[in-house]
Amino acid sequence: MREVIKEKDKIVQEIREKVGRSQIGILTDFKGLKVEDMTRLRRQLRESDAELKVVKNTLLRRAAADDSPIGGLLPHFTGPNAITLGYADPVALAKVLTKFAQEKPLLVIKGAVLGGQVLTAKDLEALSKLPAREVLLAQLLGVLQGVPTGLVTVLAGVIRNLMNVLSAYRDKKAEDEGPGAVAAAEAEAEAEVEAAAEPQAEPAAEPEAEPKAEPEAEPGE
Repeated sequence: MREVIKEKDKIVQEIREKVGRSQIGILTDFKGLKVEDMTRLRRQLRESDAELKVVKNTLLRRAAADDSPIGGLLPHFTGPNAITLGYADPVALAKVLTKFAQEKPLLVIKGAVLGGQVLTAKDLEALSKLPAREVLLAQLLGVLQGVPTGLVTVLAGVIRNLMNVLSAYRDKKAEDEGPGAVAAAEAEAEAEVEAAAEPQAEPAAEPEAEPKAEPEAEPGE
């Protein structure tokens, strides 16, 4: 009898430990599901860094006590239950279970907990339609890469417009004054560009005018 009690305590402790490090917990009813189907489901779950545990409701209730993250699922601890615990991407796990339940309706999703919030089967289905974590990260990376790319494009456009203006100025100078003026025009244009790039020096302050001496008063005044 003691060995049975110790074994049950060990199972409860194991469930609590796994629940504590999981990202999401999903409760399902698997009644009527064939063994080969359960085996295939377990394999798919392992690929998503998750596992399915078939546990008696008495032990599940003990594991869900004391403010456990799966405490919100207590009302569903009736009938044959299997709890799936995901340790990585909750969206990826939701996709696997939702798709499998659609293919095998005997697997019924009863509820889930995510971040302390209880989810219904419809909530889990909505979660499964979100992009996976890798897709979201790729989209974020694309946005971050687009910022410097756009900035470089703008700067390149400014430089290109400046070069077009300088080229037109040179051609106009050559047309008006002859080929000999091209070199002078280029030098003049470069000097203007350099002058525009250099910080403008503040004008020197003008020296204050010395005060005029008052005329001396004549004697007798």
